[in-house]
Amino acid sequence: MNAPIVRRSSAAPGRPATYPPARLALRPPTFPPGPVCGAWWPRTDDLAAELASLTDVFDDSHGLVTRIASHRGSWPREPRTLPVTGHTVTAIWYTSGLDPHTIRLFSCGARRWDLLVVPPRSEADAAARLMTAAADPALHLTGTDLMAAEGPSG
Repeated sequence: MNAPIVRRSSAAPGRPATYPPARLALRPPTFPPGPVCGAWWPRTDDLAAELASLTDVFDDSHGLVTRIASHRGSWPREPRTLPVTGHTVTAIWYTSGLDPHTIRLFSCGARRWDLLVVPPRSEADAAARLMTAAADPALHLTGTDLMAAEGPSG
């Protein structure tokens, strides 16, 4: 099994980051995507506060993130627009059709990534297992399946 790719966001040159780096594990780019392309472990359930560190990673490596989609009720607040570093991301909230344990990122060029969202209050060991499993190219599990496999401690 290949090790997951862990990326950390960085501040613009000469400017310190005002938020901590994203905790992110991605499938290796040489493997076809599964139901999820990796996992993100935000520090809080405040999407507006957390999204900038995540989009920094994708903006730098995969193209500018312009939209996100998530299941309605997955986050306490569901804003339509979210300011991030240098631009604004539009949010779409679905009542069906999206796994409630994932967030979908869209970048310029119509690329998309579905990421398992590891609950912010997860124990470090459980979060590490979930992130590793979500980034494992041999596994083809949905976010809900990954969470169920981890059990109630996730």
